[in-house]
Amino acid sequence: MDNAPDRTPHIVVVGGGISGLAAAHRLLAAGVRVTVLEGSAVLGGKLLSGEIEGAPVDLGAESMLARRPEGLELARAVGLGDRIQAPAAANAALWTRGALRPMPTGHVMGVPARPDTLHDVLSAEGLARVARDRDLAPTEVGEDIGVGEFVARRVGREVVDRLVEPLLGGVYAGDAYRISMRAAVPQLFEAARTHGSLLDGVRDIRAKAAARQRGGPVFAGLDGGMGTLPLAVADAVRAQGGEIRTETPVLGLTRTADGWRIRTDSALIDADGVILSIPAWSAATLLADASPAAAAELAEVEYASMALVTLAFRRADLAGLEERSGFLVPPVDGRTIKASTFSTHKWSWVKERGQDLFVLRTSIGRYGDERHLDWDDADLVDVSLGDLGDAVGLAAKPVATTVNRWIGGLPQYPVGHLAKVARIRAAVAELPGLRVCGAVYDGVGIPACVASAWRAANEIIATSTPARNTQWDAGQ
Repeated sequence: MDNAPDRTPHIVVVGGGISGLAAAHRLLAAGVRVTVLEGSAVLGGKLLSGEIEGAPVDLGAESMLARRPEGLELARAVGLGDRIQAPAAANAALWTRGALRPMPTGHVMGVPARPDTLHDVLSAEGLARVARDRDLAPTEVGEDIGVGEFVARRVGREVVDRLVEPLLGGVYAGDAYRISMRAAVPQLFEAARTHGSLLDGVRDIRAKAAARQRGGPVFAGLDGGMGTLPLAVADAVRAQGGEIRTETPVLGLTRTADGWRIRTDSALIDADGVILSIPAWSAATLLADASPAAAAELAEVEYASMALVTLAFRRADLAGLEERSGFLVPPVDGRTIKASTFSTHKWSWVKERGQDLFVLRTSIGRYGDERHLDWDDADLVDVSLGDLGDAVGLAAKPVATTVNRWIGGLPQYPVGHLAKVARIRAAVAELPGLRVCGAVYDGVGIPACVASAWRAANEIIATSTPARNTQWDAGQ
């Protein structure tokens, strides 16, 4: 390609989820030309808004961590600052040992700071096991260790099975015993390296967090749903001159003498740089020739699939439902649903716009336990209603239901995941003008995905030469 100083560099972003759109938004701010290619007809990936019986709802992710800035910063940058909203109810429960029990306070991802907060959740034997933590010799964690393995060694399996599993499962839909502590709960990993007692480590983490954060909600949503965020980012991308093509799957990626050639089902597109913001299996396919090492690592990434069942009831029929945000379900209790969110209680915008409806949803499916996802929608609704009846006494019939299956929805972060990510990035970095981003690399939450996108975009931008008025030189 001609690298004349007056030519605007062209970057192609493959993938129109929140990561890809955030990368495109950041690239455009640096003055490059951007094309986003999305294989499906819909932008936003796991952030999807919809309606049930005329009421707006989120059909994918519904909130983001408010104590990380990236998601909120992006929302404000695309004009959604006045729609950021804290949950109206944040008092989740645990459905365990046959009853709904208040979520214990003073924990870090289910790991307690004090045993006396766990009386409602653990057995007498479990409580006694937690109290032994300070009597145990320090546990070596090495370069990485499974969250469940480490916590079970320190305070017993009951804490893992009834607290850590449902909380981690809500984030990763994974198995706490194999999820990397270094990747998923890095503050706990650091505490494990510096404190002999896990309880003392958790108390230290919480004290530092309190001093740093000084209150405020842990999570935030958007009036109208988190699904409005990628749409607003897409609008901002187009307003800045970016091109977005949906229903344009990328079938091939080839390194050329001075850039990249992207093959779609209908065209060949030449670009100076490429950002891949797609699932690991898709990235592995596209990188098979350009970077066999990165492709091999990406092909090993496993995913969990799940279904979200959204139910709308007449509000009068659920008038006695306790005012809480919902509940989590430990896998050890053998139920089908892993969580339920009482959306009308949790989000004021759902309550206000739902008129006389009460909306709630359940989630089904975990890593290694996805057999229910082959069931018909009606069967998933029925099993959800059955579990809700047992949990909260719900006997009403819904006036409308919808089921969304997220196949391959969440990448898994097993022990050693960060080392794998480092190897992928090192291999990709050998290819000028190519970067990767998304939920595979730095975390599955929205702020982590945005941060991953900004990192990829910044690295692409940094390869430009300031003396050439930020023009791209693929050979640098």
